[in-house]
Amino acid sequence: MSRQKNTGSLRGKLGIAAMLSSVMLAPFSAQAADSTWPDRPVTVIVPSAAGGGADVLTRVVISHLARATHQTFVVENRPGAGGSIGMGQIKRAAPDGYTLGYGNLNTLAVNPSLFNQIPYDASKDFALIGPMFTLPNLVVVRTDSPYKSIADLVAAAKAKPGKLFWAASNLGSSGHMGGELFKRMADINTSFVPYNGDPASLTDLVGGQLDYTITNAPIAWPLVQAGKLRALAITSITRAPAFPDIPTIDESGFKGYDNGAWGGLIFPAGTPKPIVDRASALLEEVMKSDAVKADLAKAFATPTPGTQPDFVKFVAVEQKKWADVITAAHIEKQN
Repeated sequence: MSRQKNTGSLRGKLGIAAMLSSVMLAPFSAQAADSTWPDRPVTVIVPSAAGGGADVLTRVVISHLARATHQTFVVENRPGAGGSIGMGQIKRAAPDGYTLGYGNLNTLAVNPSLFNQIPYDASKDFALIGPMFTLPNLVVVRTDSPYKSIADLVAAAKAKPGKLFWAASNLGSSGHMGGELFKRMADINTSFVPYNGDPASLTDLVGGQLDYTITNAPIAWPLVQAGKLRALAITSITRAPAFPDIPTIDESGFKGYDNGAWGGLIFPAGTPKPIVDRASALLEEVMKSDAVKADLAKAFATPTPGTQPDFVKFVAVEQKKWADVITAAHIEKQN
């Protein structure tokens, strides 16, 4: 299967999620709040390229938020520098409630510990609104690999320290961080090869240049379905409804293992608390709806409804978790 065909398959699957549900959502009780936010169009800055998983999934959620508020939300993509360009723009936006941002594992939890200089302080420059979704990764090997399970992979890594090569999309990605966490919990020594994007790494995995990769589920799954790759495990703490036959790493013997991409909405710091609270309440009710659940499921994502305090606590835990992983893996800070 060509790289172009792989990418097209991913876009096709995610594209389905972007053109969903013509049925209007039922009215949300949060609309009865005293605050009038939003009473004009809202800009939503996504610090990644248009058409990628984060962009498409955010647009799915935003489309439902627009219906719930009867207002226009305009997504603007600001990719570059591992998300730092877009995050810097969110930071500098007027804190009036009319610039929302997308924050995720990389920009809010990993980048602060991975890079020497980023143009924002993840703990001070944003008002967190709430979580939107999680997206699991898959541990995959080529179909003719001798490794049929996580136990096989760990046994081979222990027998040949440093001789197994693995990859993920970009330094600091959820796949990279999940792979380092796996190495730490399994006490294995394998060699990480960073790639600029998933298509190249998956092509090399199929071609035999790599032993395994850890990749967002919707990206790897088309190759699994095509018989090019075998999925050994999913990285979520519980099995995913979309992949009921794929075991978790947790149940494969590494209790507590949990990894995946996640994303939520943020405002620039200084946004009035009544607006933050109203946005959070609206988002939470949207994320509880069956319509959003169905739409995200088409892209293998799971909605994660939660309050604003829930999201603040979650991000703080994630920041410490991945800072500890980066330190334990002796990953040097990047310039």
